[in-house]
Amino acid sequence: MANEVTVPLLPCASIDDIVTFYGALGFSTTYKQRKPNPCVGLQREDLHLQFFEIAGFDPAQSYGSCLVITSDIAELHRAFAAGMRAAYGKVLVSGMPRMTRPRARKNADGLGGFSVIDPGGNWIRVFQNAATTPTPAPAPAGRLAKALANAIVLADSKGDVGQAVRILDSALARPQADDDPVTHVEVLVYRAELAMALHDRETATEMLARIERIALNADQTGRAAPTFEIAADLAAALR
Repeated sequence: MANEVTVPLLPCASIDDIVTFYGALGFSTTYKQRKPNPCVGLQREDLHLQFFEIAGFDPAQSYGSCLVITSDIAELHRAFAAGMRAAYGKVLVSGMPRMTRPRARKNADGLGGFSVIDPGGNWIRVFQNAATTPTPAPAPAGRLAKALANAIVLADSKGDVGQAVRILDSALARPQADDDPVTHVEVLVYRAELAMALHDRETATEMLARIERIALNADQTGRAAPTFEIAADLAAALR
């Protein structure tokens, strides 16, 4: 047989909160019931998700997770981000729900990925389809790049923000003359994003301010442009 479809069934504390959140991301409700057991089905193009409600469920303790493989993680992230901005006035980077940024994952052979953490505490892990990416990101080279790669695995894949922060803070505390300035900017922006996830606005503000002190030439400024866009989103969230 062929053409089978697998649909994850994930827990939540409130299917109404789930419908509101995923509605902002462009999902429509395909099925919803209250009795005998509250559950809801959602769809966005070929992406199907279903949720069931548990009384007294604590999203912070959820182990719910699923993988989404797509040919264009950047486009899907842009669509989700646009929906968040329209619904919430910003891209949600802290608390629950929230969304991480597309970044190469060394634990996924250098393929790009990002995660959506929904109101039920479920991690929807979006990865680039390897078949449509013949040249994944190369292995990180340099002290700062390796620290960033390790921090991304810990925070964006495993949810261990505290350990990711310790790795980045250690790397930032020992600057070296041969550090790539663009990577330095990326590390500071990611550290600011992690600070936001920890509701540490003071550190987030400090990290964004430090970016302005890094000298970049024209080529480096161009390479850092996507990271500066992320910094602008974070600065807007801090206002």
